[in-house]
Amino acid sequence: MEESDYGYIRIRLDELIKEKGISKNKLSHRAEMQRTQINQYCSNKVTRLDTAVLARICSTLDCRIEDLLEFIPPDKE
Repeated sequence: MEESDYGYIRIRLDELIKEKGISKNKLSHRAEMQRTQINQYCSNKVTRLDTAVLARICSTLDCRIEDLLEFIPPDKE
């Protein structure tokens, strides 16, 4: 089975950063994360989500988990 058979989770961090008007550097400092880690989340290149990291992001950006993560259902043709 391929990932596309079940859909996938899209991380909306890049969009949230723009909506909240915060720079990646400020987010990195406030959430105590490496800038490279933020870039990975922004570009959806994370293969395993860390719940502690997600909590720090949500707390820093004052958002809910469903604002950060989006389920994209599989393409059923």
